[in-house]
Amino acid sequence: MHHILKTLIYLLALYGANAIEKNFPALKNDNLLRAARGEPVDRVPVWVMRQAGRYLPEFQEVRKQHDFFTICRTPELACEVTMQPLRRFDLDASIIFSDILVIPQALGMTVEMHAGVGPVFPEPLKTPADLAKLTPEGAVGRLTYVGDAITMMRHMLEGRVPLIGFTGAPWTLMGYMIEGGGSKTMAKSKGWLTDYPEDSKKLLTMLTDAIVDYLEMQVKAGAQLLQIFESSAEHLSKDDFLKWAVPHIKDIRDKLTERLKQQSIPTVPMTLFAKGAGHSLKEQATLGYDVIGLDWTVDPVEARKEVGPNITLQGNLDPQDMYKTPEEVRTLTTEMVRKFGKERYIANLGHGITPQTPIVSMETLVEAVHNAL
Repeated sequence: MHHILKTLIYLLALYGANAIEKNFPALKNDNLLRAARGEPVDRVPVWVMRQAGRYLPEFQEVRKQHDFFTICRTPELACEVTMQPLRRFDLDASIIFSDILVIPQALGMTVEMHAGVGPVFPEPLKTPADLAKLTPEGAVGRLTYVGDAITMMRHMLEGRVPLIGFTGAPWTLMGYMIEGGGSKTMAKSKGWLTDYPEDSKKLLTMLTDAIVDYLEMQVKAGAQLLQIFESSAEHLSKDDFLKWAVPHIKDIRDKLTERLKQQSIPTVPMTLFAKGAGHSLKEQATLGYDVIGLDWTVDPVEARKEVGPNITLQGNLDPQDMYKTPEEVRTLTTEMVRKFGKERYIANLGHGITPQTPIVSMETLVEAVHNAL
């Protein structure tokens, strides 16, 4: 593997991502993509949000040596971390190690990862005048390291499982940029929607355009499925979610699809995960996404009624359930999978796996999903 890695790094340095993207190894386990497209699967596919992360001791070892965003910006490190959960668990997908906040960084904002706190923006957007500081021109060119990591990862996987690319959605990114980090209330960002509606729309549109460029680059680099994280949907009422978030989420899908079509590039399945937006599943189902991700508050049977038979559902075990005994994890996972069924379903948690999760819980989850039906 080390030899392969060195060769890939050399090729990327010499030619860039596009030089080797045409020679990807054949895919051996395509259950994730089949499920996303509504085709029959050998087994229910399972992957976990943040599966390459702090609950893994080997990830902690890498973090002791490297800053978080250094790992994101260094393809060989990003690939190593992306690979870690696949060495331990029989997962049906990998997701490139990165962060949703690389887009604000590409727009000229400083983002720091503080231990025990999370992401921090030393200079958040305070008033609409601050929008002038953003640098949308050429933003995607400052994110080529993600494309390089995706291309490298496709080769490292040797066709074992599909590779997922991702982005944050505009409202979620806007929230971080204004709040200066994570927030339990999003009060400042919601204040912008009320006090500066035109400037809010301008910012959300700027983010949408950057996201479309970013996802196009990820597809060209080799991403086989894309997930859009609207992690802060829970802070909006249904009316505000439909007014401020949904139009941009729809634009991302429509504009990306059209752009790929114009270049005769095959589209890839797209997943929308809007945490806390269980109130709008019917509306989400009209946006053109292949997969709708569900958080743990949503009942699988009700969700299927809301979205209909032609969209794949993903989710949705409560991450806190992973702290229960292996027997309880197995029982809860089996019950969940049987509620969703084998058709148009991808098993996952209802949000990202948390840092103290026992390794045995992941082993049990993956095994239980595969044996449930």
